[in-house]
Amino acid sequence: MAVTTHADDSRSLPDARSLIGDLTRYRKPCHWRSLFELTVTLLPFVALWALEWAVMNVSFGLSLLLAIPASLFLVRLFMIQHDCGHGSFFKRKFANDWVGRVLSVITLTPYDYWRRTHAIHHATSGNLDRRGVGDIDTLTVNEYLALPWWKRLGYRVYRHPLVLFGIGPIYVFALQFRVPARLMTEGWWPWASAMGTNLGIAAVVAALMWWIGAVDFLAVHIPVTLLATSIGVWLFFVQHQFEETTWHSNEEWNVHDAALHGSSYYDLPGILRWLTANIGMHHVHHLCSRIPFYRLPEVLRDYPELKSVGRITLLESLKCVRLVLWDEAERKLVTFSDLRKISPLRA
Repeated sequence: MAVTTHADDSRSLPDARSLIGDLTRYRKPCHWRSLFELTVTLLPFVALWALEWAVMNVSFGLSLLLAIPASLFLVRLFMIQHDCGHGSFFKRKFANDWVGRVLSVITLTPYDYWRRTHAIHHATSGNLDRRGVGDIDTLTVNEYLALPWWKRLGYRVYRHPLVLFGIGPIYVFALQFRVPARLMTEGWWPWASAMGTNLGIAAVVAALMWWIGAVDFLAVHIPVTLLATSIGVWLFFVQHQFEETTWHSNEEWNVHDAALHGSSYYDLPGILRWLTANIGMHHVHHLCSRIPFYRLPEVLRDYPELKSVGRITLLESLKCVRLVLWDEAERKLVTFSDLRKISPLRA
């Protein structure tokens, strides 16, 4: 396998283009393994949800505590839906699409609409000239400095952790995913996806409220949903907003290099790696999105040099929250504190 050495890094890194052909042999899903992964994710989620409701009248605190593992299994269900959207979970498109659509009612994420926006994300990730769909909004230093003060304030508010991982997920899942405004010009299918998912959600919610009562349902499901959506946004954030990421203008941008060097290897502890369906191996996923999540560890086993590319640990990832602007001159993400040093020089 060919390697390339970055000017700012003495390590020899895998050549992204040469890896594409090598990774195709991992693309074939295993039918029984996919069914197994779906089963050991869906059944525990349902069991934990039911247990939350069962203990709620005995101890509401215990019910809230159970919301944590339940939310993680909900995240894992979304990761299965994610693989279905890439056509990698089952061999047949029909199975991928309909399992994905059924799961979308649980994850509150319209399958066909999200699949389209996520495909755009994969096709444009790391391209400074094609930002805006499926991304965390990120400005360059020059773009930020050119803004009037009230727009700078708005960007600072948007990038605050309480907004990005608290209010933001509520907006995305409660409003943005319910009405596909971003794809208004792409015909009827985004609306069919969103409205079909909305009807499915309404039917399930109505049935559960009738069965256990509206108050009990909301007391159980709201904490699970809020935690899961925040975890999901956090995972998406650290997969591309990390210190060693790379962005380029359209003239310099290359889809393969952007996939390998613009996506992180989020090296999580074993249990969290399982619960998040190996999505932390994001650089491999972006290089070959048709690899089922349960085969991603095989790639790192066979190509151990990939473990050093874009690697961040759980502790290191907490520092990523401060990285808010792309400095085109230094080719790196910087903090608002760094901006105080940069602004006089740019002026």
